[in-house]
Amino acid sequence: MSKLVLAYSGGLDTSYCAKYLSKEKGYEVHAVSVNTGGFSKEEIHRIKEKAIRLGATSYTSIDAVQAFYKKVVKYLIFGNVLKNNTYPLSVSAERIVQAIEIVNYAKKVGAKYIAHGSTGAGNDQVRFDMIFQIIAPEIEIITPIRDHKLSREAEIAYLKENGVDYSWEKAKYSINKGLWGTSVGGDETLTSHKPLPDAAYPSQLQEKEPSEVKLTFEKGELVAINGKKDNPVANIEKLEFMASKYAIGRDIHVGDTIIGIKGRVGFEAPASMIIIKAHHLLEKHTLTKWQQYQKEQQGNFYGMLLHEGNYLDAVMRNIEAFLTDTQKTVSGDVFVGLYPFQFRLHGISSQHDLMNASFGSYGEMNKGWSADDAKGFIKIISNSGKIYKHVNND
Repeated sequence: MSKLVLAYSGGLDTSYCAKYLSKEKGYEVHAVSVNTGGFSKEEIHRIKEKAIRLGATSYTSIDAVQAFYKKVVKYLIFGNVLKNNTYPLSVSAERIVQAIEIVNYAKKVGAKYIAHGSTGAGNDQVRFDMIFQIIAPEIEIITPIRDHKLSREAEIAYLKENGVDYSWEKAKYSINKGLWGTSVGGDETLTSHKPLPDAAYPSQLQEKEPSEVKLTFEKGELVAINGKKDNPVANIEKLEFMASKYAIGRDIHVGDTIIGIKGRVGFEAPASMIIIKAHHLLEKHTLTKWQQYQKEQQGNFYGMLLHEGNYLDAVMRNIEAFLTDTQKTVSGDVFVGLYPFQFRLHGISSQHDLMNASFGSYGEMNKGWSADDAKGFIKIISNSGKIYKHVNND
């Protein structure tokens, strides 16, 4: 029997793959799931039991939450990355780390084959295949759902024929939860005009009284909440718990898929939205104008490459080095107000705050230059406009 590693989530597609590849194709199937946040120990245990019953020889759950933060999330914060100025790449960012962990596991156990349950109509097939091919080109990729163009009904029928009679009733809303946010898909997101109802989101409004939270950053990383220090992953989880009670961070993202079609997906990401906006505000106070400008370009580029599966391109390490270097002075406290369905940035406190310069106060007074200095400066920077008007006087 040939050893095959299957990227296994426990859903219909990967369950079909586990049964089909072990029974029909005779592979020695080793099911692997990668936890990048959102899985409880009970859920992992249920996934393991299902994989073994479906014919897998073994099941392994890889805890990659810290790796996800260090390899990806940290740079999404440094770059203030919001796809199309909206989406914090909650799910697409996870797929990169999951693919890396799975292919490294396949190499470790000496598997000749690696399989996943992606269809031929989505982004994940590109992300998984690119990572697998770059890291381990010698391992053959097997994709039954994509290759056979299987419908959901055909998969269910096959499993029932083989004694697998779980309830495969399609949930009204597809929920995918991770450290950096939760995606929400449903009939409404297949249209261009319908909003998702409140009930579709995993967190419901519980807190109605406003509160304020203090976020402390050191060199761009979230190191404390309300003065209590902890590691960044724990702080993200704590902020998620606090802010989700206010039903904060809901929106619908519309974007271009890697294969060229438009896609629409709802998401709930209270922690990531608050952290990105709070971090961005701190940068406005602590970075120069041109640092902010270049960061915006590089952050957007980093997010686009990550979304499209190009994480292993060498330029990503170049951008990460640039983003890290810009964070030297991004330290201080950001005060955030939490309200039902929204948050507000109240202000910051930082020893690197460039508003604290003694040269003057905007719109009030100046101490570092004279009136004649200002007049001469304005006259010189007007030259290009004067020349253009003189030459093109129409």
